Amino acid sequence: MSTVFFHIDLDAFFASVEILDNPRVKGKPLIIGHRGPRSVVSTCSYEARSYGVHSAQSMSEALRRCPEAVVVEPNFKRYSQKSKEVMSIISSFAPGFMQMSIDEAFLDYSNMEKIHGLAGKAARKLKEMIKAETGLTVSVGVAENRYLAKLASDYHKPDGLTIVPPERKEEFIDKVGLEKLWGIGESTLNSIYRKGLRNTKDIRSLEKESLVHLFSENLGNFLYSIVRGIDPGLFKGEAKSHSLSSERTFYPDVYSIDALDSFIFQMAQELSFRALGEHVVARNVGLKIRYSDFSTYSCQYTPSYSLYSSSDIYKIASRLLKEKYNNSGVRLIGLVLGSTYKAEEIEQMELFREKSEKERKLEKAILELSKSGMKIIKARSLDTEVSDNKQ
Repeated sequence: MSTVFFHIDLDAFFASVEILDNPRVKGKPLIIGHRGPRSVVSTCSYEARSYGVHSAQSMSEALRRCPEAVVVEPNFKRYSQKSKEVMSIISSFAPGFMQMSIDEAFLDYSNMEKIHGLAGKAARKLKEMIKAETGLTVSVGVAENRYLAKLASDYHKPDGLTIVPPERKEEFIDKVGLEKLWGIGESTLNSIYRKGLRNTKDIRSLEKESLVHLFSENLGNFLYSIVRGIDPGLFKGEAKSHSLSSERTFYPDVYSIDALDSFIFQMAQELSFRALGEHVVARNVGLKIRYSDFSTYSCQYTPSYSLYSSSDIYKIASRLLKEKYNNSGVRLIGLVLGSTYKAEEIEQMELFREKSEKERKLEKAILELSKSGMKIIKARSLDTEVSDNKQ
């Protein structure tokens, strides 16, 4: 391969951490989430998935499908700690590291064979290192571009390894199937079927112009690329020193603003701990929404103060969602902390504006701990005023 990419995906990450910490729930259907009347499933174990439970599903529906499930409140501080351990291993393995979320990352392994051997051998070595050092399993996809690598990591789960040779990429795409291609949501799939196209081979038989005419420029170009194993350019890295981002992808598409708000809360927690771990604060919060028709909407808000607190990040992002969401199906939602700076470069008056004495002391203590290199995991949560339906 002229270029080689790994996609490393932690297997049922939140659930796996809970099982690691409490082996008594191993083998049981495990759901991560809150039991509130408007709560949604954050994630679940593979045992729970066999009952039809899935991420973003209402908790009431999940428990109807699997009444014997064990429901565990999410522990984002613990997940952030374990994620940092895994990402540290991955980032030290090869220089082309790109973290996509708390539980997945890309690695550019191009021209690295002299260091760790051929791609297959290197991927196995990386999996073994992560398992030995963290107790967690990952699934790895290896391919010539990031899109194929992401598909490959999901092909054999859990604890899988899938390698896609360049000369067999179209064959692999056909095996994956149209309904499981990343970026094809339920609404898009139905639209494709209505056009009389039934599989990836049908789409591949059409020229790009025909696909654009049938659908739209964005979707037509996207379909033309993915059925040929061409990277459609969805995964673009951002400099670590300038922004931090997190995304969630849904299948089926999500139509509930409460469910979307719940995932924004989770991502705000994740980004807060990542920012503190890297000793940075941000100037703005960005929201990205990708709808069922593949249109993507992005917006951002820059407050008069600097950002690192999960409560501040969540409040801004939640407001953006309520202002901008158009009630259509959502296949992806993401948050970005933009224009980050080292914490010591920010005026302290900005950081601790208009807060209670208790909150100011707590946030200042956490910031000082992060700057001194101590584990943020030991700090208490700052999110003391988030209602149940926002969790």
